[in-house]
This record gives sequence, structure tokens and C-alpha cells, in this order.
Amino acid sequence: MADHGAGPRSTANPEIDISDLCAFPSPERRGNLVMVLNACPFIPSASTLFSDAIDYRLRVRSVRVASTGRKAAFSVGDVEHSFSFTFEVPRKQSDGRLVQSGTCRTPWGEIAVTVGDEAGSRSGGTRIFAGCRLDTFFVDQLFSGGLRMNRRIPEPTNTNSVAGQNVLSLVVEFEGSALFGQEAGSLVGIVAETMTRGSYSARQDRVGRPEVKNFIMMDRASDPVNRDLDVRDLYSEEDGFKLRPDYLGAYRARLNGSMKFYDGLDGKTDWPLDEEGNHPLTELLLADFLVVDFAKPFAEVSYFQIESAMLRGVPHESCGGRWLNDDVVDTVLTLLVNNFNGPRVSDGVDQTTAPATKRFPYLSPPNPNPPPLAPLVGIPK
Repeated sequence: MADHGAGPRSTANPEIDISDLCAFPSPERRGNLVMVLNACPFIPSASTLFSDAIDYRLRVRSVRVASTGRKAAFSVGDVEHSFSFTFEVPRKQSDGRLVQSGTCRTPWGEIAVTVGDEAGSRSGGTRIFAGCRLDTFFVDQLFSGGLRMNRRIPEPTNTNSVAGQNVLSLVVEFEGSALFGQEAGSLVGIVAETMTRGSYSARQDRVGRPEVKNFIMMDRASDPVNRDLDVRDLYSEEDGFKLRPDYLGAYRARLNGSMKFYDGLDGKTDWPLDEEGNHPLTELLLADFLVVDFAKPFAEVSYFQIESAMLRGVPHESCGGRWLNDDVVDTVLTLLVNNFNGPRVSDGVDQTTAPATKRFPYLSPPNPNPPPLAPLVGIPK
């Protein structure tokens, strides 16, 4: 699961649970950046509405490549812009139907939005959508969960574990260079968050790259320090652009141990640890934001390609980020197991039941009759 139920707190409170973050150059308008935040997985129907107690937020900073090779890292700009969605208590209409309105606070002002309005809202060059959509994610969780449970690569069952499920989606599209200006370049880092509303503001969930929490941080078996601790809730309340020093040791131990386990699944070592036991990907993944180059052309398959180019010490040629139909599960598994130096590691599920379109708001309409959730393995209740 990309970030579905990524921690006990999110599992118990679906309204705060960000299930996915995607960002990509617009396939309709060159130079535009699109960001998608999906939340509240597994339970929505077309009548499900957003919480009036949560601020759903997309934060964007300019980033640059600071170093390449084994020490690949980004430098992050100090200036930040955000797109903040808040929603009012639903109103009952004369026909009994509930209607919910909301506001998106952009760097250029407020834009009103009505939940479920297929046309969305538009102000200047910014377009906004809020509403229930089909979950774009696809994964054979029996494969990915079975891998961690049985400590070997299993045979795929070719079952999409989230087939036909819905999510609540927020979509923003705008001219990318309008954020930081042409001089800042076209590379940006993006974090999605759910925050409490009111005088006390607390981060409830946070997502950058997919499967950092569920594939890597959930696996305790290889952790030499905190094998009895689920660190994902701690990690989710952190600032994705600047982790506190307090728990860094715990995060590093979890990533180093877990990724060493993945690397050994094919019987060879593609990610040799350094003399202190650190995995080459640990620091890069702890900078946990989605990186996209909005000046590059739209690409169907692009996830982690900017970071991969950095690790190879060459300039990136694609947009990076993450398109809605990108098979990130196979990409993440192949990255961890063989660093793309071997056959693609596949869970056998290559697309969702209704792929996203290349027209705003890009996500497919919701399924009016979501099926019961398929069986899952190795997921803490």
C-alpha cells in the first residue's frame, strides 16, 4: 500500500490517513505542475465527505542536486509555498443530499471549491478539484506482505488488493514557474500532510515517496535496535523537509536493516553497506519528499528516475515525480532488491481496474459499489 494505513494512528483514524501523493508535469499543458493528494482510503463512497477538523496541505519547496553518487542528496530551499484545503460542515439540501464546500488557500489567494464538482474550480491559471475518486493505487499485497512475512520472494497471485476501492482526492494544477520564479529552476520537492485545524496545529500524517513507511519502515525483523516498535507514527508526525534529531537513530536503524534484507532476497549484494553499516539509500530516502522537474515533458513512467540519475552521477533526463498509473510497487521492489541490475521484481499487478486519464482532474470517477477489501497479510491491526 503506497501509504494506506501507514501506522496505527492512520489505521484507527482514516480521516487523517493520506494514502497517496502524486506529482507530475501536466499532460495537457507543458510547464504546468499537477499535485494529487489522496486520503481516507478503503471506506469512501460517492457521498463520503472531507473532515471539517483537518487541514489537508501540499507543501512545495525548490530543491537542487547537492551531491551525486553514493552520497546523493538534495539541497532544499528556505522559501516554501503551500496549498491548504479546509472544508466546512456539510449542509443538508431540500432533497436531503449533503453538500460540502471548502477553500483552497494558494500562494495567489483563496479559491472556493465544492466537493464533487466534476468541473472543479478555476482562478487565473490555477485549477482545483475535490471529491471522491477511484483509488489509483494497485498492488498484490499478498505478494508484498508475504515477502516480508516469509523472508523470500513469493509467487505473485496477480490480485490487486485495492481493486475497486475509492479515496477522497484533492487535485491542484498551476504554472510551475509561478511558484519560485524562473531563476529558481524547475526542480521542486513536495510533501502532503494532514494537520489539525484551530489554535493548536499538529501534524497527523505526512507522505513523500510511496512505500517508504509500509515496505521499509513497517518491517521490524531486521531492525537491530527497536524490533518491538512501530516507528511509522513517529515518522509521520515529522516535518518531511527537516527531520528532528531526536529519532534519527531509530529511523536509520530501521532503514538500514530493512533495506539490507531486501537487497539479499536475490542472493547477491547490489547495495554494499559502508563501514558503519549504513545503506547507500538511507539518507536519500530520509529526505522524504517527492521530487519532480515540471519543465521536463510528461512521462508515464518516471518515479525515482531523478534520484537514480543522481546515484549514477549523471544529469536526469526525465520529469521524475510520479504519474497516477506508474507501477511504483515494481519500481520500489526492483530498486531495493537489485538496484535495477537484474530482472524486474514484479508483484504481477501492472495497472488498476480503471487507469487515470490525461484530462483534468485525471483520476477516474468513484466506484458506486466498492467491493469488500481483499485479504491482507502482515498488516498490524
